Amino acid sequence: MIVEIRNRQRTQPVDLPLLKSITLQVLEEHLELTEVELGIHLVSAREMARVNQQYLQHEGSTDVITFDHSPIPVARPTVPTPIHGELFICVEDAQEQAVEFGTSWQEEVVRYVIHGILHLCGYDDLKPAPRREMKQEESRLLRKVAKVHDLERIGRQMKRTPTTRKRRTAS
Repeated sequence: MIVEIRNRQRTQPVDLPLLKSITLQVLEEHLELTEVELGIHLVSAREMARVNQQYLQHEGSTDVITFDHSPIPVARPTVPTPIHGELFICVEDAQEQAVEFGTSWQEEVVRYVIHGILHLCGYDDLKPAPRREMKQEESRLLRKVAKVHDLERIGRQMKRTPTTRKRRTAS
């Protein structure tokens, strides 16, 4: 199981170890996936717009983009093994949608992680019926992780340890 998360935005501080822990919980405990290679990129609206234009020929930013790198993409909702993909998540879009939906940006980020993973498992959201099915699964998984984790903590600044501070002042 390989999950790498890169924070390439500066809009909000993100507790990356907590987000990784939540992601692993979804993958291992709730979806029972065993072979996963997943990259998650937290990006700015500007970078998301660039990715959206370059790879999907869509203008502007969006909340989440999933790239499936599996040799044979899954066509139906299932739990494939292995999955191999990348998620691009826009924290600024999460902030905007949090206001619109009355949630927090942290909850939106977790929702986007789950959404992207479900796409890698074969869920689709282009037509109304499959979209409803995907949304139900997304909400079910979000409720499960929210019972275990305080999602608001994702937005907390990591405390520096004395070693980290010492290292910064020494160089």
